[in-house]
Amino acid sequence: MKMVDDDLYAKLGASSKKEAVHDAIKTIDKGLYPGAFCKIVSDISNRGEYCSIFHSDGAGTKSSLAYMYYKETGDPSVFEGVVKDAIVMNIDDVLCVGVTDNVFISNNLGRNSRYISGQIISIIIKEYERYCKELTEMGMNLLLCGGETADVGDLVRTLIIDASVFATIPKKDIIDASKIKSTDVIVGLASDGKSTYEKEYNSGIGCNGLTLARHGTLSHDYYKKYPEAFDPKLEEKYAFFGTHFLQDPIKDINLTVGQALLSPTRTYAPIISEVLKEIRSEIHGIIHNTGGGQLKSLNFGTGIKYVKNDLFKIPSVFNLIKESSGTSWKEMYSVFNMGHRMELFCDESIAKEIIEIANKYSVNSKIVGYCESSNSRKNLLAIESEYGKFEYS
Repeated sequence: MKMVDDDLYAKLGASSKKEAVHDAIKTIDKGLYPGAFCKIVSDISNRGEYCSIFHSDGAGTKSSLAYMYYKETGDPSVFEGVVKDAIVMNIDDVLCVGVTDNVFISNNLGRNSRYISGQIISIIIKEYERYCKELTEMGMNLLLCGGETADVGDLVRTLIIDASVFATIPKKDIIDASKIKSTDVIVGLASDGKSTYEKEYNSGIGCNGLTLARHGTLSHDYYKKYPEAFDPKLEEKYAFFGTHFLQDPIKDINLTVGQALLSPTRTYAPIISEVLKEIRSEIHGIIHNTGGGQLKSLNFGTGIKYVKNDLFKIPSVFNLIKESSGTSWKEMYSVFNMGHRMELFCDESIAKEIIEIANKYSVNSKIVGYCESSNSRKNLLAIESEYGKFEYS
């Protein structure tokens, strides 16, 4: 049932650019640093030299995939990985504005109790506590402040796993992406492999594009088996139209399809923390390639043309999704991180130090591209890959 349609992500009910969201907030106050990766507001204690950041994110539809995997295998520990996704999606976002420690976090769970048992909720809550302690041991100093667990079966088909974080930071330490220069290089940090602080190999999938990853990779056999795992109004031809089963092996990375799609989102906290400790003033911007994949940088800076001409080898999980779903390469780059999920913008003379720090943690890093003027106030992006050259705006 391979699709050949354009814009598959939108036909599945998702958006990589989130145009409706951006339109809804276009008149909302953008905070103290309108060009920063996260909204930054006045310090909660009215200290003039400080500012505050309150941020929310979550695991998205990856929790639905975890539910399916649990039903297939009977292993509830799969939900631990999705908790990491929710936490890291927050932590790595605030890293982009310079927050590296002293972070409050709260968890937010919405479940349909017909499918998500008390045992699963217990596992999730305990993993929030455990992983917060692990990140604290890495130097993040993360304080879990409780949260909300709601039985909302009328609203949620299986499970929503979200989190919120709060931090204060000196204004002088803010990383403001509006300062990205047309002379900067782009240093990428790989999303796949096994870092020194990960216990197992990471496929690099992250936590974006999972709607397309699930439906485009998994067999239509799951359509009738798990009707609770997708939107009932989704046109049938777009529901699980892939060619694989969750427990199919992916030989070159020694993971099953399910394990690859559920690899927990890698945090770059140890790397970014060390980079900012050593050369904070030299970093002009940090971009977390989440919603929008490799297009994320288009939202930051002014009059910049981002040229990515030396990307990492595409991790196997993305080739799997592409081949199974029939998604075009141009759309793949706009939905998924495609091999690196964090970008740092700086003068070329600084890049080597960033790369050396990343390599200490066994995370591949290199200059993946450069910036130049777009000759207007509008941002542009060019991706030059072995699969073609793609232009975005």
